Amino acid sequence: MTNQTFEQFSDEMWVTAVQVATVWTEPQSARTIDQAGTANPTDIDNWLSRLSYEESLALCNENRVQTQALYGELVEIIDIHADWAHVVIPSQPSHKDERGYPGWVPLKQLKKVNQKDWLTNQMAAVIQDKVWLESEAGAKGMKLSYMTILPVKSIDGIRTKVVTPHGIQFLPTEALHIFPSDKGITKGSGDEIVKAVEPFQTLDYFWGGMSSFGYDCSGLAYAAHKANGYLIARDAGDQANAGEPVNFNQLQPGDLLFFAYEEGKGRLHHVGIYYGHGRMLHSPQTGKGIEIITLTGTKYEKELCAARRYWRNEGE
Repeated sequence: MTNQTFEQFSDEMWVTAVQVATVWTEPQSARTIDQAGTANPTDIDNWLSRLSYEESLALCNENRVQTQALYGELVEIIDIHADWAHVVIPSQPSHKDERGYPGWVPLKQLKKVNQKDWLTNQMAAVIQDKVWLESEAGAKGMKLSYMTILPVKSIDGIRTKVVTPHGIQFLPTEALHIFPSDKGITKGSGDEIVKAVEPFQTLDYFWGGMSSFGYDCSGLAYAAHKANGYLIARDAGDQANAGEPVNFNQLQPGDLLFFAYEEGKGRLHHVGIYYGHGRMLHSPQTGKGIEIITLTGTKYEKELCAARRYWRNEGE
């Protein structure tokens, strides 16, 4: 994504200290059935597998979940109430707060770190579906999501030593993209945006999802751009309000497609990634998995209301 800078933070910063921290609308939004997702450590696989369709749908319909933050992702705490922290996430732009995406996270899922420990010359982004964080001895500790980004301490052959909220740990070098901290990930093409998330076909939709354990529609679009060096807004509405407008007869792979109720004239409700040849890659809704579909003859053909491009060809 964009270059890694921490000037807005003091000498001490707060980061996500679990594999995925779900950001809730209010502290009371989390239910007893969500305990595996609000604990430390989390067990996201177990949590999501145990939720029924109705329980998953309620995360959206009852406005319970806002977004998620990955392991090591910086947050700014703006208030603490009992065991919960009100945070904003600077790496997830939103109209809801100019400082970053807002919401509530269990305080035990965050950890204070020293900025100087995070200031390394290189960063490591996970580019596999999921990868195990290991101890020096090779013991598996935490399963990390695609696009988790951590500072690099050193590259020791087949393993890379990384700085984490829990001290120095190791990741397999083959599972990483190493990039300069001051320059960020090299910006990719539209085709590369598509290729970044193409492997996640059939992955179950998850409302508020920002990880390879489950994405929502705008979370998938965000991750595809993050993997290619572009920082875009977190939510579909904000994504549609920026970027370069594209005519429907000039679409190219990697462009974002937006859909609204009332045959495109009502409230915007969905975003997908143009795949080429009249097809779309998207994470549709609770109960369905990420898929590639042909737009012709579907409800999406009638609801298409806008297209935006964030990627640039090399040299532009």
